[in-house]
Amino acid sequence: MRRSSLAAVAAIGSVSMLLAGCSKADDGSDGSNKSAGANAATKDVVNASTKKGGTVTYAMSDVPDSFDPGNTYYAYMYNFSRLYARPLMTFKPDAGEKGNTLVPDLASAPGEQSDGGKTWTYTIRKGLKYQDGSPITSKDVKYAVERSNFARDVLSLGPNYFQQFLKGGDKYKGPYKDKSAEGLKSIETPDDTTIVFHLNQAFQEFDYLVATPQTAPVPKAKDDGIDYVKHIVSSGSYQFQSYQEGKQAVLVRNKNFDPKSDPLRKQYPNKIVVNLKVNQQTIDKDLQSGDTLIDMQGKGVDTQTQAQLVNDKSKMGNTDNAYGGRLVYAAINTKLKPFTNVDCRKAVEYAIDKVSVQTAQGGPIRGDVATTVLPPDITGYAKEDVYATSGNKGDVAKAKDALKACGEKTINTTITARSDRDEEVSGAQALIESLKKVGINASLKQYPSGKYFTDYAGVPKFNQKNKVGIMMMQWGADWPSGYGFLQQILNSKAVGESGNTALSELDDKKVDSMLAEAIGAPDEATRNKLYAQIDKQAMDDAALVPLTYFKVLLYRSPYATNLVSTAAFSGQYDYLNIGTTKK
Repeated sequence: MRRSSLAAVAAIGSVSMLLAGCSKADDGSDGSNKSAGANAATKDVVNASTKKGGTVTYAMSDVPDSFDPGNTYYAYMYNFSRLYARPLMTFKPDAGEKGNTLVPDLASAPGEQSDGGKTWTYTIRKGLKYQDGSPITSKDVKYAVERSNFARDVLSLGPNYFQQFLKGGDKYKGPYKDKSAEGLKSIETPDDTTIVFHLNQAFQEFDYLVATPQTAPVPKAKDDGIDYVKHIVSSGSYQFQSYQEGKQAVLVRNKNFDPKSDPLRKQYPNKIVVNLKVNQQTIDKDLQSGDTLIDMQGKGVDTQTQAQLVNDKSKMGNTDNAYGGRLVYAAINTKLKPFTNVDCRKAVEYAIDKVSVQTAQGGPIRGDVATTVLPPDITGYAKEDVYATSGNKGDVAKAKDALKACGEKTINTTITARSDRDEEVSGAQALIESLKKVGINASLKQYPSGKYFTDYAGVPKFNQKNKVGIMMMQWGADWPSGYGFLQQILNSKAVGESGNTALSELDDKKVDSMLAEAIGAPDEATRNKLYAQIDKQAMDDAALVPLTYFKVLLYRSPYATNLVSTAAFSGQYDYLNIGTTKK
């Protein structure tokens, strides 16, 4: 299980300590590029090196939702954005579950809570500067939270935790409409290094919440809303040299970054290049040749490359196959008829042959068959199977009985998937074949991942207009606890007009109430018990169909240094200190 207790928050770990545990054989800096072995980066750092210079090249098959730290919600962007945007807290670069260790980043220490967990106070480090040399203050952190959570008509892509939990958050209109100097009253900045958050209820995992990029400082004078992405002002170790939308981003060292202010970031490469809209097969080939060092999205190689790797032991020695606290599932639209009827949703639950979906997505190496909302490596998981079928292959008779109970013989609907994710499309096609056997006819619509939540599946009005009844989805925890996994996909208050991740649009007061009770409970065992109950209730509601507990299969470039596959970012490599042996 992952660590979730705030009491377990560790002191700042240094990369030098991390590197000290590595053998000479793992060090690719000698030019040998010797394989460290399969899954080596899930256990320890691979190719440890303090060598500076060179260019680290990333590639991805689509575009990110946004590089703006206040307007993104993909795990890989949470990971990558730390290079130019320092949140109050972050995760220590380390392998596997060790990567879940929360450490101070912009803040000098974890938050001090008072008033039973309703008030949290942070002190930011002294002497911090933006890339232009101007000082970073606590007011910039306050502004970053305000713009990312309270201007949803401008920046809609990130989660809205702060809007839900800060006092007066339901009334505040955001900094673009509210021109007062005071801003949101429940965030106080008594001086340039202190920031105080006043919540409307106890929130025992608040240190995790301030580890999101939404707390990375943004200078108000430089913010122009949706266009801020074109000229982001860096508070991290790298800054943007250029950004061509849909093509490429280039980052270089931030000359005003002070290493003394940051025990985590090391500024190893001279330059970081991100190439966008690159075919996944090309990415996989370039990873093996060294032309690309990192698959930015961290979703793993495609099925063709996987087949080549598993049949070649020497190549498998350069792979990492890890759980990442992720669930692959099909969200059922509870607001679209006839799926407003829970029996119609149960028909979908019983109909799906999960083994066929697992096979279509690459087999057991890409994930075990799932029966719960929470993956086994998230606290609060409890083994359960509400809709058990023989061999997990579906039950046509029970599915038809459920259809009869909801008054339908056949259902025609639409299912969505991300077009640049072959495994997701293959999984959707397997679903369609299962559903057809019970009289549910689904047609597949594919959309690019960069717009999936802003324009398509994440827009409730779009789903209603286009009769989208089922949406393919993959979800990882915002932080390693049941609350960090469940809140943004099951809470009715998380449903938004755009950028929505609560795709089922579930409105169950029991679920909402248990989530609120759990996050306020000081005792971890009590919280975990409630998370299991919430999971069971969501399955009773048939809000989603768990398909597989996702496992990522990454190809580890022998030319990249300081690689660790971290549980904090769904098994991706930690992007903070990757360097290269190439000149």
